[in-house]
Amino acid sequence: MKKIFGTLTCVVMSLMVLAACGGESTTGSSNSSNALTLYSGVSEDAEKDAIEGLAAAFEEETGISIDVNFPGTGYEDQLRVRMASNDLPDLFDTHGWAINRYGEYVADLSDMEWVEHFDPAMEPILKDEDGKIYAYPINQAKDGIMYNAPLLDEYGIELPTTVDEWIDAMETVKEKSGGEVTPLWIPGSNQYTIAQVLDQLSTPLLVTADEHNYEEALLDGSFDWSNYTPLPEFLKDLQDRGLINKDVLTASEAQRIELMAQNKVAFVFAGGAFGPAVTELNPDIQVGTIPVPAFWEGAEQSWIGGERNTFAAFKDSENLDEAKQFIEFIAQPENAKKLAEATSLPAGITNVEAENYYTEFYDEWAHVQIQPYFDRVYLPSGMWDVYATTGQELLSDLKTPEQVSEEMESEYLRLRSQ
Repeated sequence: MKKIFGTLTCVVMSLMVLAACGGESTTGSSNSSNALTLYSGVSEDAEKDAIEGLAAAFEEETGISIDVNFPGTGYEDQLRVRMASNDLPDLFDTHGWAINRYGEYVADLSDMEWVEHFDPAMEPILKDEDGKIYAYPINQAKDGIMYNAPLLDEYGIELPTTVDEWIDAMETVKEKSGGEVTPLWIPGSNQYTIAQVLDQLSTPLLVTADEHNYEEALLDGSFDWSNYTPLPEFLKDLQDRGLINKDVLTASEAQRIELMAQNKVAFVFAGGAFGPAVTELNPDIQVGTIPVPAFWEGAEQSWIGGERNTFAAFKDSENLDEAKQFIEFIAQPENAKKLAEATSLPAGITNVEAENYYTEFYDEWAHVQIQPYFDRVYLPSGMWDVYATTGQELLSDLKTPEQVSEEMESEYLRLRSQ
């Protein structure tokens, strides 16, 4: 018994000594309780793998471990809850809201080494007039509509530049495939994929056509939401014509990759990693991308872009120095290149040249202007959820297009007043 007691005493004393020594560390600890917390909104496996790989490399180099989280569709809700208690993760993705939503919670990164290579194109959305930089940009968004390039070639379909041409293209796909290929495939079990469609199409509907430009009214709160009704009418019409997948409300994002690789889908709205994932499954399929078609006659197409994925540091983090150390680590050119290439989007810093899956398509449409995400400029915070819920209700016949517009107006006014 005395021997056991003596052994236990030695163990306890050893642990106390180790704990005391650990308290003097300035580089962090690999223990999970001391790990940096990182939350990201990325959804594709290639993107997740790249972030996890760099987190592991950072730990190996510094001894600082990182607890990496990908909440998926619950990302915004989790971040809102944590904002309310001022308990945000040490590192998190601002997903387009670096200044307007998260501005008061993030540390200023303007004193960091990577800033000398900050892409000026990102300054309007990540840097304020006082010079504060709110987040490190992993990549830059350049969203349009993705398509099955060999399939469109096989059917002799010219790339659409207007919504009417796009409808004709989808009708051709339906006819020539005998209904075997879905013209537009939406994984609506994730309601935010429906929101993505509505958000991207809001720009050509309400901004880029001279005779249908409602920028001023949207910004001052006087917008007449009956002008939005043609968009839910358009989406509902596609469903009624059989141009979108019948299982739109239950279909998943994982299916989207598989079906495109099986040559069963023509058009999708998806992130940059979608194309490489499809081609990896089927090397014969090349995913192309086109700017969003013009909604009104005489208007121009547009890319939808701006901030896509970032890392910001929580200003009240107890591990702020370590969090900024990780940002400096991922901003090293070789690491920044890995992240940009995993997302198949341009890097957010200028000293990185990433090989991009879509380069030939971006070059072909280089003359097309980039417009910011509609909701980030013209709508109050919280409207992304309204896009999503009203879109699902529209496609499940719970709301008419007119009722969708009424709900959008009601929530727009309510959220503006908060």
